[in-house]
Amino acid sequence: MKNGEVIVKGTKMPYAMFGRGAGTLILIPGLSDGLATVRGKALLLSKPYKLFFEKYTVFMFSRRDDMPEGYSIKEMAEDHAAALNELGIEKTCVVGVSQGGMISQYLAADYPKLVEKLVLAVTAPYANGTVKEVVSSWIKMAEADDYKLLMADTAEKSYSDERLRKNRKLLPLLGMVGKPKSYRRFLVNANAILDCDARGILGCINCPTLIIGGGKDKTVGTEAAYELHEGITGSELHIYPDLGHAAYEEAPDFNRRIFDFIEK
Repeated sequence: MKNGEVIVKGTKMPYAMFGRGAGTLILIPGLSDGLATVRGKALLLSKPYKLFFEKYTVFMFSRRDDMPEGYSIKEMAEDHAAALNELGIEKTCVVGVSQGGMISQYLAADYPKLVEKLVLAVTAPYANGTVKEVVSSWIKMAEADDYKLLMADTAEKSYSDERLRKNRKLLPLLGMVGKPKSYRRFLVNANAILDCDARGILGCINCPTLIIGGGKDKTVGTEAAYELHEGITGSELHIYPDLGHAAYEEAPDFNRRIFDFIEK
C-alpha cells in the first residue's frame, strides 16, 4: 500500500494505491472528495477492494489540490489523464462513482486509448432535476456552515429505507467529525456537477461499459442509469431495485460484480 501524489498543472494531486496485480484499476470517488481527500488514507480505503489485490494494482485519485473557480468536470477528467500519464499508466480499467462517474464519462470519451473498461456507478450524464435540487441544497448548507445538516441530509439521500430505519437515531453523530476548515473545495466540486452535461459525448464511449444504478436513488434520480445505458452503445446495466445512491456501500456483491465485469 502506498500514499502518493503527482504534480498536475503545477499543483499536487493525491492518490492512494493498493494491490499488487499486473492490471490497473482506477477509482474516482464522488462529491465526498470535496470534504476530505484520499491523502494518507491508503490503509483505511483499501479494505473493500481486497478482491482486486492479486490481479490489479488499484489507484484511488482525489481531485487536485488547487482547483480554480469554474473548474469543470471535463477539466477534472483532463487532470486524471495527466496524472495517469505521469505515473506511466497507458491502459486502465476505470470505476467512477457519482461525481466520479461524471468525470469517468469524459475520461473514456476524450481519452479512448487510455480506458480499457469502464464502470459507471450511481451517476448521471448531466445535472437532471433531481441532481440540481439535491446538490443545490447541499451548496446552501455548506455556505451556511451547517455541517451537521449537510451530513444528515447526505445520509438521507444516499441510504436505503431499511438502513435509515435502523440507523436514523445515529445520523446526528455524522456531523460531529470530519468538518472541513473550508468549504471551498466542496463548493467547486458541487458547482461542477451542476454545470455538467455529458449527453453529447456518450456516443464517443466505445469501451466495454457497465452501468450500476439504484432503483431508489434520491441523489441522481432513478432514470439516470437508464439514460446512460441508452446513450452508451453496447453497455451493460444492473439496477439494485431496493437500494439508493449508497448501493456501492450497501450491496454485498457490488465489488464482485465489478470484478467479474472487468475480468471477462
